[in-house]
Amino acid sequence: MGRRLYVGNLAWTVTDQDLLDVFSEAGKVGSSQVIVDRATKRSRGFGFVEMATDEAAEAAIKKLNGRDLKGRPIRVNEAQARTAGAPEQSRSGGGRDQR
Repeated sequence: MGRRLYVGNLAWTVTDQDLLDVFSEAGKVGSSQVIVDRATKRSRGFGFVEMATDEAAEAAIKKLNGRDLKGRPIRVNEAQARTAGAPEQSRSGGGRDQR
């Protein structure tokens, strides 16, 4: 079974196919997806790539983390499971006005 990788700091113009092309250099890719805003259909600046094997995932992290993709250094690491029911604001200081 492969591993899902988080890819951050993406340029707005990066596509699913761009991720597939770049990550294929490290091994077999199961899937690639740039996450887009539902309302605007614009990239949210991050995505996920499923590598076919653990070895390919490790190679992708080592080879591609920090690599320039369309003018921006991408961040690549293992995706973390999202906590069910956790409010979005809890990750940014509780949602309180910090002024």
